[in-house]
This record gives sequence, structure tokens and C-alpha cells, in this order.
Amino acid sequence: MLAELLTGWIADQRWFAGKGRPIDDLSIEQTVPLVDGDPALAHLIVSVRQGDRTTRYQLLLGLRDSLQSRLRHVYIGRCEWGGRERDIYDAAHDAELMGRLLHGIADDATVGPLTFHRAPGVEIDTAQRSLVMTAEQSNTSIVFGDQYILKQFRVVIPGMNPELEIVRALADEESHHVARPYGWIEGKVDGEPTTLAIMQAFLGGASEGWAMALTSVRDLYASPREVTAADAGGDFAGEAERLGVATAEVHRELREAFGHDVLRPDEIHRMAEGFRAALERAVEEVPSLADHADVAREAYDLLAAVDEAVPVQRVHGDYHLGQVMRSMTDWIVLDFEGEPGQPLAERRALHSPLRDVAGMLRSFEYAARHLLADHPDAETLEDRAEEWAVRNRAAFLSGYTKSGGDLRPADVVMMRALELAKAVYEVVYEARNRPSWLPIPLAAFTTKH
Repeated sequence: MLAELLTGWIADQRWFAGKGRPIDDLSIEQTVPLVDGDPALAHLIVSVRQGDRTTRYQLLLGLRDSLQSRLRHVYIGRCEWGGRERDIYDAAHDAELMGRLLHGIADDATVGPLTFHRAPGVEIDTAQRSLVMTAEQSNTSIVFGDQYILKQFRVVIPGMNPELEIVRALADEESHHVARPYGWIEGKVDGEPTTLAIMQAFLGGASEGWAMALTSVRDLYASPREVTAADAGGDFAGEAERLGVATAEVHRELREAFGHDVLRPDEIHRMAEGFRAALERAVEEVPSLADHADVAREAYDLLAAVDEAVPVQRVHGDYHLGQVMRSMTDWIVLDFEGEPGQPLAERRALHSPLRDVAGMLRSFEYAARHLLADHPDAETLEDRAEEWAVRNRAAFLSGYTKSGGDLRPADVVMMRALELAKAVYEVVYEARNRPSWLPIPLAAFTTKH
């Protein structure tokens, strides 16, 4: 009966990765009691089959004889558990139970196949009360007081999550650009130690890069036409340059922590072929891309012609303005797990650091243009969007190169190809999910940067 309840509930969760496809089967692979009594807490790993695809998820279930009204919004259903009928709910929203996780990390506890780890040299205040952040997407973030944030990875993939691996390594390098790790939770999946959650310092007073950029764009749009992006009240270029510096420093720290290698010309050629294949598939799905496809083909031809090795290393992998926070002293980089839909081996693989640079350049374009979607004055504001994007892209690249990021001729070719490959992906995504935003990625093929 519990499996039936979870089948009906899980498909409606924002972090569920299989939206739009029917669930053929949900099975409970593992149940670990963490708290007994009333209320009780259980950790579950469930397996969801949809056609030929099976995905594992981790759940924290609360159990109460009678559910309190404050938890009604996360109610799953009522079923038998431990010999009696109980109300089942998403326990991530229950501060009374989430304290168990904080105590587990502080104590380096082991409960069945679950192990809690406290980072070396830290003390943890177990009196902090929890609160779930509402902007959850592929994961669930639980804030404890104003000190810690615990990210619960909802999709479970056997092995160490790249975010834990990278954050711990950069903390060992004494990086100023990562939030301090305080601990993590590990389980056993297919016999392999698997990261289930990571806890870091909570950046309560910091501002998200995306929100800061949008404030700057709004200020420019609201300014008289004769006011330039440089003179508008919320000019972001100084922060964009500092973000470029921070990005280059993080790339340098990643090289020092994990080493580096090179892509040979034949490997670069295969990369270009992969980009071409993705472009042709995108043109088939989104016919409006066809008029712009030659721009991308040209860039991929130039990439295929590169006859020198280019450096590769560990990178962020999903880098954009929503992944960075501005603290009082510096830019902090978040979410080093890479693209969640990719296999762990791909997310741990070495890539050109310009993949991150290209991702951030695309993010500047989105910040400049997404407010124009369905805007009545979109056509007249287009030149303002272009001005803002050009200014902030240039500032970011200036900071990146100033701090040692490479932009040799071959690197510029690589960066342009990576940026257009990202735009091709965005065209397909927007056509499927937000058709009114489709002009944003299509602009990548017509602007002159």
C-alpha cells in the first residue's frame, strides 16, 4: 500500500525527473528507520520504472499517528506501518525530525547502511532548527538556522557525487570561492558507497548572481534612452569582471587539486562531429533553427580544423548566474555536481574550462533578454539588451584572462563552438518547455560578439 501511495505522490514532486511519462512500477529497495516512536523518521530508497528507464530516488518519510495541520501540505497518505495505521508525509519539512540528521553528522553516526560524516576540524551546533527552502528543483535544500544548508540529492546514482568530491578538494586548497563543507551523508547502493546529502555553510547574507544581473537589466530598461549601460544606476560590469576573476581562480584550483590533460586534434575533431550531429537533430525538431544553422556549422568547421592540443581539466559543468552567490567579500560558486541528467563518469570527466566560460556567457544573454519575453516593448528594447550583454560579457572575459584564464586563438574557436552548442541545446529546451523564450537562444546565431 505504501508503494501505491508513493506512486501517486512522487510524480507531482518538482524534483521528480520523469515528468510527462507514466510510472510503470515503483518498488521500495531499502528502508532504514532513523527515529522510532511518534513521530518516527525513515529513510527510503525507491526505484521507479518508466518504460525502459529506471531511476532511484531517496525519500525521508515522517510517520505520525495523527498528522499536525502544519504538515498537511506535505501529506502523502495513511497506511499501515509497524503494525498500526499511520499518517505518512515528506519529513524534510518537519523540523522536529530533521534535527536527527544534524545530530547524525555531528556524531559521525552509523545507522544500518547509512553513515554520517562530519568534515575534519569543524564543530556543529545541533541546536539549529531546520527550514526547507521553497525553490527546490532537482534536489531539496534544508537550512539549519543561519549556519548550515543540507542538500538532499533526490536522484540516487551509485558513487561519490562530484559536488562532494570537488567541494572537499577545494576546501583543502583553502579556496575562497566555495562554501565551507561541514559534513555529508552516505549510503550503500549496489554495494557502492553513494553520496546522499552534503552540508555546507549557509550563505544567508549573500546575493544570487542571477537576481543581481536582473536588477541591473531592469535599471537599464527603465533608464532614459540616452543613458548607456555603463551609466545606468545598476551597472553590473564591475561584478561581472570580479566573477571572471573568481572563475579563473576556481579553474586554477581545480587543476591543482585534480590535475589536467589535453585534447588532441583528432579528439577535437570528434567533438565537432558530435556538435554537428546534435545540431542536425535540433533542426529536425525545431525548424526555425534551420535559417541560423550555418552559423553553428561554420563554428564547428573552425573547431574541427584546430591542429593543436587544448587543455582539459575538471570543471563545474553547469555554470551560470544561478550557480554563483556574491558574499560580502567575494563570489562563491555552488552546485559542482554537473548536469544531474548525465552519468557520473561524464560529470567527472575532464573538459575544456571554456565549457564553464561559455555557460556563463549564455547566462548573460539570458539575463539580458528573458525580460523581453512577451514584453510589449520588446522590439525597441532589443538594442538595450544587446548593449547590456556585450558590456557584461566583455567584463567577465576581461576578469577571466586577467586572472590567468587562457584565450589563445584556438581557445577562442573552442569557446565559440561551445557557446553555440549550448545555444542549440537551449533552442530545443525552450521549444519544448517555454516557446515564448525561443528568441533568446536564437539570438545567439545573429548577434556579433
